[in-house]
Amino acid sequence: MLTHRFASLPSASKAGVWPNTASLLVLLVLLALLSLATACITPAERVRNLHFDSIVIDGHSDTTPRFEDPTWDFSARHDLADGTMDLPRIREGGLDVQFWSIYMGKREEPGAAIREALERIDAVHEMAARHPEEVVVAGTVREIRAAVADGKFVSMMGLEGGHIIEDSLSALRTFYRLGVRYMTLTHSFHTGWADSSGTTDIPEPVHGGLTDFGRDIVREMNRIGMLVDLSHVSDATFFDAIETTRAPVIASHSSTRAIADHPRNMTDAMLRALAQNGGVIMINFYPGYIDNVARDATRAYFAEHGEALGLIYQQTGSDSKSRTERMAAHFATHPVPQTSLDVLLDHFDHAIEIAGPDHVGIGADWDGVASMPIAMEEINRLPSLSAGLFDRGHPASTVRKVLGENLLRVLEAAERVSSEMREEERTRRPQKPRS
Repeated sequence: MLTHRFASLPSASKAGVWPNTASLLVLLVLLALLSLATACITPAERVRNLHFDSIVIDGHSDTTPRFEDPTWDFSARHDLADGTMDLPRIREGGLDVQFWSIYMGKREEPGAAIREALERIDAVHEMAARHPEEVVVAGTVREIRAAVADGKFVSMMGLEGGHIIEDSLSALRTFYRLGVRYMTLTHSFHTGWADSSGTTDIPEPVHGGLTDFGRDIVREMNRIGMLVDLSHVSDATFFDAIETTRAPVIASHSSTRAIADHPRNMTDAMLRALAQNGGVIMINFYPGYIDNVARDATRAYFAEHGEALGLIYQQTGSDSKSRTERMAAHFATHPVPQTSLDVLLDHFDHAIEIAGPDHVGIGADWDGVASMPIAMEEINRLPSLSAGLFDRGHPASTVRKVLGENLLRVLEAAERVSSEMREEERTRRPQKPRS
C-alpha cells in the first residue's frame, strides 16, 4: 500500500544519494496523515472494513426456487415477507459468494428428482444471465477470486440430498459439469446407500452408515472435485465418509451439539475428526437447531400449526409462488420462535475452540428455515456476525478465515485431489504399443 501511494515520489539515486529535503518533508507529512487517519478509525469501522474487504461466503440458501418464477426480480429489493435475500440486500450485507441449494423432497417417480434438479440448476444460470454485469456462476477458486475482484456476486450450487442423483454416478458427474460443487449425502431421510440424521425425529438406521456403493459415491465425488457435504447425515455416515474421503469435507449448514442438542448438529468428536480431515463446519443459523429453548418452542409451534401449514403445501402443489405468499402470511400472523445473536455466536465460539479457526465457516440456511436469530433476520444484517466475533476477542485473521478463506482452502484442496486422482488413472491406464 505504501509503495503504491508513494510510487511517484523522487527516489534515491543508484549511487545511494538521499532524496532532497522537500521530498523528505512530503514523505513525513503523508506518513503523519496516514497515521492520523488510522488512529481516527473506530473499532466498529475497523471490523466493518474487515468484513467488506474479506471474501464472504455462505454455504447454504434455499432462495433458489424463486429464480424459477419469471416475475421475481433478483436485482430488486423485496420485503422480508418475500424472502431474506436479493441483490440489494446481499450488497449491503457484504456477501460475495452464495451456494444455492438444489433441493426437492423425496420423489417416487423415476427421473423426477433429476428432472427437477436440472430445472433448478437452469434457473440459477438463467438468473445470472439476466444480470451479467453483476452476477456470475463460478466453478473454481480462481474464478471466484477473479469475479470478486471484478466486483461481481458469485453464484455456486450444492445438491441437497443424495436421493437427487437416483443412484446414478452419471447423473452425479453431469451435475458437476453443470456447476454443482457439493452434494449433501442425505437429507432428512435415508437413501439406498446412506443413513440420515433426520430433522425432528431420528429415523432408525438402515445401513449403519455408508454402504459399499455409498463409499463409491464419496470416492467418485473426490475424483471429479465435488465436495462431500455431511450436513443431515447420521453420525455413523459422518465417520464412514471421513474414513473414505481423500479430500476435505464440509458440513454446509450444521451447528454444534454441545451448545444445542439436536441430531442435525455435530458432536465434539465429529468436530475434531472434521479438523483432522481438513474440512469446514459452516454454522447454521436456525433457532430451532441452535437453541435448546427455541428448539422445544419450535416443536410446540409446529405441533400447533403443522396441520395448517401442511394444508398450504397440499393446496399449492407445484405453485411455489403461491405457497411462498401463503406461508409468509401465516408466519406474519403466527411468528416462529427466535433466539438471540449471542446464542448463534456461542456456536461459532465453540466450533472455533474445538475444531480450530481454520475449520469454521458460515452456512446460514437463508429462506430454508422458518425463522432466524434476532438481528440476523436477513442477509443485510450479516456484518453483525463479524462484529460479534470481533467483540468476543477473535482476531482479524480468524474472522477473515470464518468469513470465507477456510471454504476457499477446502475447494482448492478438492480441486487438487481431483487432479491427483485423474493423474493416477492416466498412469494406470495401459499404454498403446508404439508401431
